[in-house]
Parts: sequence; C-alpha cells; structure tokens
Amino acid sequence: MKFIYLLIALLLAPVVAAQTPLTVKASPLLMQQIKIITLGSSQVHESLRLPARVELDQERIARIGATVTGRITETQAVIGQEVRKGERLATLNSTELGMAQSAYLKTRSQLALRQLVANRAKRLFASDIIPKAELEERESLLSEADIDLRTATDQLRVFGMSDADLARLAKERKIHSLLPITASIQGTIVERTVTLGQVVQPSDALFTVADLSHVWVVAELPEQQAHWAHEGDEALVTLAAIPEQEQRGRLIYVADMVDPQTRTVTLRMDIPNPLRIFKPQMLATLVIYKQSTQELALPDSAIIRVDDRDHVFVQTAPDEFTLKPVKLSARNGAVRQVLDGLQQGEKVVIEGGFHLNSERQRKELG
Repeated sequence: MKFIYLLIALLLAPVVAAQTPLTVKASPLLMQQIKIITLGSSQVHESLRLPARVELDQERIARIGATVTGRITETQAVIGQEVRKGERLATLNSTELGMAQSAYLKTRSQLALRQLVANRAKRLFASDIIPKAELEERESLLSEADIDLRTATDQLRVFGMSDADLARLAKERKIHSLLPITASIQGTIVERTVTLGQVVQPSDALFTVADLSHVWVVAELPEQQAHWAHEGDEALVTLAAIPEQEQRGRLIYVADMVDPQTRTVTLRMDIPNPLRIFKPQMLATLVIYKQSTQELALPDSAIIRVDDRDHVFVQTAPDEFTLKPVKLSARNGAVRQVLDGLQQGEKVVIEGGFHLNSERQRKELG
C-alpha cells in the first residue's frame, strides 16, 4: 500500500511543479533588454471584419410590368438609360383593355338611360299615375347601373388609365387599345426582360428601375457572434476594387432571425453613391466598431505562449520576474484586453519577455 501512495505522489509531482509559478532572476545585462509598464486601464477599441457585398437599395427600386395582358408594340427604353417618373418605357396593345373600355362606355349609356327612366317614374308617381313599387323598381335599376359603372371605371384604373384618360374616353367615345408602360420612379434602368412583339401578362416584370444615389452594403454575421452587432453601430466599408474609397456610417439593419441555411445574421449599411462609384455586386469589407471602453489592456508584445496558453512576466522584485498565465481577448490590432490573471498596478514586462523565457527554460534544463 505504501508503494501505491509513493507511485501516485511521483506521478502528481510534475503536475504540481508545472502549476507552481516560475520565477526568473535577471542579470544586469538582461535587465537592460527588458521594458516594464505598470498595468492600468486604457481605452479598448474592439472591431470585427466581415466580407460583404454591394447591393441595390431595395427601398429605391421598382419592378415595372404591364397592368393588362397584351402584346408589346414599341419599346422606348434600354438598360443603363436614366428615366424620369412617368416616362414611357414601352407601349402595349391589349384587346382586354379594348373590351374593358367598351364595357365602360356601355355602362355609361345604360346609366344615362336608367337615369331618364327613374326621373320619369318620379314625375308619374307624383301625379299618382304609377304606384310606389314601380318607382322603387326603376330606382333599383338605376342603382345597379351606377354600381356597374363604378366597377367598369375601377377596372380601367387598374389597367392603368388615369382620370384624364377616362374623361377623354367618355367624351370621344373611341376605344384606345394602346396602353403606355411608364416608370413609377426616377432612376436608372438596370434590367429589361421585354422584346418587341412579346406577349406579356400582369405578373411579368418587364423593367427594373433603381435609384443608384444610395446603395446597401450587406454582410453575414456568424450566429456565434450575433451579440456583436446592433443597429446604429459605427461601421467602415472598404472595397477591393477601389480601396481608396472608404465610407464610414452606421448599421441601419440587423436581422432578428438567423438564416437556417447559412446560420448567419444579415447586417446592412446604407452608403451615399452620388457619383455611381459603388456598383451593385462589388465585393467589400465591412468593419464594425464597438464603443471604446476603459479596460485593462496589454500590447501584443507582452504575451508569451507556453503550453498553448498565454502568459506574461510580472515583476515581483527589482530583478525577479514570475511567469503568470492570463486570459486575454482576441487580437485587435496590437492590443489585447486582459480578462483574467492580472490586476491593475502590477508591473508587466512588455519587451524582453522572450529573453526571460529563454532563461527560464535554460534553468529548467539545467
């Protein structure tokens, strides 16, 4: 039994020794190669770099199509063309539109006729020539005709006819089966999917018009870092194609849900683009900055890696230094935030730690 206890003690001895703080006594020559600072709080600026891309501002884009089935008889716009709101992009010939106009004219005539009949019935009823039930029947027919006209009018408005178009149709009583397809916003045509003679449906997107004066920069944040970004955080955008064109701003959107396919959270930043320098689908880098805080921090030069852990040398006497394990934040430039292992006021070696560690290893081997 004594042998077993002795064996356990021998096995544990190296572990205990490895956990014991190691002190190194520096020679006068070694002291000249060492730089020491008193650990204090300093401003820590955290940042996160993410791959990103330039996209169209979805709030400044319009997909324009036909409001009625028909055949394209003219096209007036091409990709890259600047257009104004209301400008004609193409012309559509639609028999469906002609039939709707015909129905509108018929309901207008029907309404006028029933209005005359109802007025005559009112006069006859006032003279006790017809009963009240007959008057009510005539007025009911008038109400139905009014509803039919409203329905026909609404149909033509859905098809894209304005009040001025309706007034002209009522006055001239001529059917116009040609309908202009117009831009709903001012911008640049970035997509066109229509050709002359093509038959189109209301569900077809024929043109895409975008206001390129502003664009979005979109990035995907891994869900493990989802806590890192918030709407309003300061951000910086750089583009590989034009590195000199940096843009600073703030995040305008941080998704509330994780994409189940990519396991990421979508981030978005808006940047002005008056000169059209930033092209949609350009590759970019989005750097997000956290508000600076007062934290214990060390320069990266102070860190010594021992047994895959971060350590620093702390001065315990004028010429003596102890190797202490520390827990640090991820690298942020040349500064590391101290999370555990050190206290404010301790004297830490920030230059020459390599020489101290070499001396420590030499003594271990000796």
